[in-house]
Amino acid sequence: MKVPDLSAVDECGVHDWKGSGEPLKAAAAHAGLRYAPVDLGKAKDKATLFTELDRALALPDHFGHNWDALADVLEDRDWLGKRGRVILLAHAPAYRKDHPTDARMLEEILGEAAEFWQERHVPFWVFVGG
Repeated sequence: MKVPDLSAVDECGVHDWKGSGEPLKAAAAHAGLRYAPVDLGKAKDKATLFTELDRALALPDHFGHNWDALADVLEDRDWLGKRGRVILLAHAPAYRKDHPTDARMLEEILGEAAEFWQERHVPFWVFVGG
């Protein structure tokens, strides 16, 4: 699958992804963006989902491991830093099947964060992969 132009802020958002995360990682490095793979295969319930998000995204110490706290930290400039982000949600189909409500909520919050950063002209990409 071809990686989009990660500098095109108007295209940011939540996108489906097929294949390895390596092309995304390379494109993120080329665009000067931080790359964060989130392994949803390790998320067996909501608690382990938040633990994996915390680990993969290096969320702040005050992250409260709930949906509201996730939405808040994803829109925090101190967390994001000066560069944008590229997030890969790996093993998403199985997670969507086993946890449909949590998967929808996660993708909705990530989509809202992408819109928030897009309005500020900061690249925030989320790729939902297999």
